Amino acid sequence: MQTLSEENYLKAIYNLDKQGLKKITPTAIAEALSNNPASVVDMIKKLAEKKLLQYEKTKGVKLSEKGKAIAILVVRKHRLWEVFLLEKLGYGWDEVHEIAEQLEHVHHNELADRLDNFLGLPQYDPHGDPIPKANGETAVTYKTLLAEITEGKSCKVVAVKDTSPAFLQYLKKLEIGIGTKITLVEKISFDNSIVIMIGKNVKTTVSKIFAENLLVQE
Repeated sequence: MQTLSEENYLKAIYNLDKQGLKKITPTAIAEALSNNPASVVDMIKKLAEKKLLQYEKTKGVKLSEKGKAIAILVVRKHRLWEVFLLEKLGYGWDEVHEIAEQLEHVHHNELADRLDNFLGLPQYDPHGDPIPKANGETAVTYKTLLAEITEGKSCKVVAVKDTSPAFLQYLKKLEIGIGTKITLVEKISFDNSIVIMIGKNVKTTVSKIFAENLLVQE
């Protein structure tokens, strides 16, 4: 059985791969985990010895089939727990991530499947990330950013890239959540800020960083 730290590394590598990185480097992993690059290299060697990944400087890090299966299960449990915490226990979407970080390491063979069935087989977690099925298959991963929408076009929020409490609380303050309709009114060339209409009545201006962390579907 893997340690909590090992599972976190495997999960981080899996998520980086899902983001479309062509080469997953120790530096990328260190940034994702906010860890020291030297300690990352040590863990990569340890996981390679356990045959959970392969690493070559020219090709980067790649999970083995066994390592990928472990990572998928951890991610699956994490996102299912987020749904459970939000829908069944009433936590806010800015609170569930930190709690799920702990619950994802609970080991029991049937836990994920039972949780999945209990929740009605959800496809996405509260932040719009797809929940892997037992076989690793996932629903569509949304990749269009609000910043990429053209002026005058309308879209709906389908996911968030930044799941930090600060950003999620800001979205909550603006009454923006998954499914909220947004119309891009104007792009300001001076500072790349964006004027948006939330729903039908609320107009506000948001930063470029904001628009680059909100995933939408036209």
